Amino acid sequence: MADRPYHHGELRTALLDTAEALIRERGVDGWSLREVSVRVGVSPSAAYHHFASRDALVQALSRRVLARLGERLGDEVERAGGDGVEGVVAFGRGYVRWALEDPAVARHWLAYNAGGGDRTAPHPHRVLAAALDRLVETGGLPAEARPGADFVVWAAVHGLAALLVDGLVHLDTPEAVYAQAERVVRATLIGLSRQAPPPQGWPTPRSAYTERAVDPRR
Repeated sequence: MADRPYHHGELRTALLDTAEALIRERGVDGWSLREVSVRVGVSPSAAYHHFASRDALVQALSRRVLARLGERLGDEVERAGGDGVEGVVAFGRGYVRWALEDPAVARHWLAYNAGGGDRTAPHPHRVLAAALDRLVETGGLPAEARPGADFVVWAAVHGLAALLVDGLVHLDTPEAVYAQAERVVRATLIGLSRQAPPPQGWPTPRSAYTERAVDPRR
């Protein structure tokens, strides 16, 4: 096989693009790094120069998907403006919309641990945390409810997205989807505002993102 004349960065991008296309065709499994290299038009050895294994390629693609999602959600929260509640609602709507627009890629991201993501890109968790911090600043969420609230809202929004993507819940129109996402977010925020913390305080959930925020070497 004669390799196409890719520059270093261009070949890596082409491999990621092709892997993403295969995921849309077949899902996360059922293809190999060798097949990706054939589709790109390079030898497997050229592909292995960038990714030591198929899993390494999948992990890199997860990080890229995560970075794109973070940028998209950050833009949507910023456009929402408002009193802070609108920003969190925009996050929830945007997350669900993203999952339904590209379910195969969404499933890929859900199936593989992307770690802390790309350090140079806004992480979705960071976007949500900032929106909740803004909500506390504007008085829309009590400060005592803030610890761990990002995980509570994420669980609610992610749960709705997963149910819709898997076909376990059906809504007839995009408008109905957005309305349901807004209802889930607003109901979650009301619950957080009214729930008194236990004497021992709330549990402290962790994720790859929060652990790396504490220890950048991860």
